[in-house]
Amino acid sequence: MPDKNQKVAAESGRFDLQALAKSLPESAETMLIDKRLTDEPAASSRIFRIYTQVPAHFHKTCDEYLVVISGRARIVVGSEEPAELSPGQMQFFRRGVVHGFPEILEHPFVIFSVDTPRRDPSDVHFVDSSAGTPETFIQTIPAY
Repeated sequence: MPDKNQKVAAESGRFDLQALAKSLPESAETMLIDKRLTDEPAASSRIFRIYTQVPAHFHKTCDEYLVVISGRARIVVGSEEPAELSPGQMQFFRRGVVHGFPEILEHPFVIFSVDTPRRDPSDVHFVDSSAGTPETFIQTIPAY
């Protein structure tokens, strides 16, 4: 929940990531559900839950910083071997780098993300175009 002193104009903000993580739905029709926390041209931040494996994809417009809040999953980034991500770990990659989550090891798998510059929700490009669309990839719900 936002701190009682948080300004609506978003000059500053304080977010309870654990509470936001717990507020995400138990199931989804999309691969991810996210809540945008900030949404400025220079950067956007959000918290999202991954419900199922996410095929290899990339973003054309932004670099991505992912911090695991809860759960565990395997991630593949570029040509690297799959690696496990768990709470407290951060993964970074530049725009255009192919990445995916081939296996969720522990639910709920929730990530805090910062995209620089802002990532439009439609900026998802699957390596195998039959693997998904922006509409099957993510659903954004209001943060508060």
